[in-house]
Amino acid sequence: MNTTRKAYRASLLHSLGDPADLGIDASYQYISDGVLVVENGHIAAMGEAAVLLPTLGADTPVEHFENALITPGFVDTHIHLPQTGMIGAYGEQLLDWLNTYTFPCERQFADKAHADDVAARFVAELLRNGTTTALVFGSVHPESVDALFEACERHNLRMIAGKVMMDRNAPDYLTDTAQTGYEQSKALIERWHGKGRLQYAVTPRFAPTSTPEQLTAAGRLLAEHEGVYLHTHLSENQQEIEWVKALFPEQDGYLDVYDHYGLLGERSVFAHGVHLCEDECARLAQTGSALAFCPTSNLFLGSGLFNLPMAERHNVKVGLGTDVGAGTSFSILQTLNEAYKVMQLQGARLHPFKSLYLATLGGARALSLGDRVGRLAPGYEADFLVLDLKATPLLSYRLAQCRDIAETLFVLMTLGDDRVVQHTFAAGHRVHSR
Repeated sequence: MNTTRKAYRASLLHSLGDPADLGIDASYQYISDGVLVVENGHIAAMGEAAVLLPTLGADTPVEHFENALITPGFVDTHIHLPQTGMIGAYGEQLLDWLNTYTFPCERQFADKAHADDVAARFVAELLRNGTTTALVFGSVHPESVDALFEACERHNLRMIAGKVMMDRNAPDYLTDTAQTGYEQSKALIERWHGKGRLQYAVTPRFAPTSTPEQLTAAGRLLAEHEGVYLHTHLSENQQEIEWVKALFPEQDGYLDVYDHYGLLGERSVFAHGVHLCEDECARLAQTGSALAFCPTSNLFLGSGLFNLPMAERHNVKVGLGTDVGAGTSFSILQTLNEAYKVMQLQGARLHPFKSLYLATLGGARALSLGDRVGRLAPGYEADFLVLDLKATPLLSYRLAQCRDIAETLFVLMTLGDDRVVQHTFAAGHRVHSR
């Protein structure tokens, strides 16, 4: 086997666990002058430069990044491929926004050439912003998923995606049926799930756009295919919640609809969860299900404020989602900027190391990938970023005033965006350079 061993020198920072469990000081590791050793797409070693460099041998090249911070790649637990072309669409709340902007935009993905073009742009944006793993909504068209996975395969990315299942309450040009949704999803699972670093997510859009027959079919897909994911929306908007109650009067609330059809579990990720009650959080935790916290879209659509402290009390797995195109940036750093403000508006605080956790290891754990990505530990897949601490004049000036790594991290999350990401590595290969 051809081995490729390389080393990268810079400051190193990664999350060791949730600060809510470990306490702030025990939740991270920071090495001011460190070395990350990568071999065969995985991290072989990491530690102090003074200790590791003498052990490497003359045949291991060392690339030194000055004024830089190496972190794990960012994890985006909720984003929409077909909405790339409508990011920043003006003036509606969720349900009107879907009808006015989203559905017409998604219609174009029946054309594979269009899907290929947008998928290439989408993946380039993810990598430019330092996102190395994402859980992605396609459109109702299988072509959208083929296009995305083909683009991801070229870079050997750790990505999860699925075709939307939607057989009612949407335009005729965007609906499948319970049977065709099942058959198309099954074919995509057989073609893509477990191929390289790609995995599949069964993706009913949200409860109002699937009949009971289609939700039953989604549960069947999960039961029939080990290791696939469930990805959908939950309790984003009050009007949406009332609609679900009217459509499913026999169920005890929105989450119970999904529960009834067997859609909760260790690989189930529910976007938003803005308006949950204590019992619903307890049920999510009991089943190992995860929530995707999407602050930029929740603010942009006026949906509400995600209650992270309540999720923490119940030990619900939580990751961060940009939710493009209702979300207003592909940047996880900008998403954390908004997450901090969402907590402030509720009288709570989001510590920089909790933010780091949500953006990396916490997102990985939400996707049941916490043993593969999200840390800079030996044995982990070598998905990592080089962040430029002098990316802009203001950032350079402000960081010079910082007293410690916590303050540095917070300033990066407040002032940083795609310009901070100097290099993105996936499976040990450089897939983006600024």
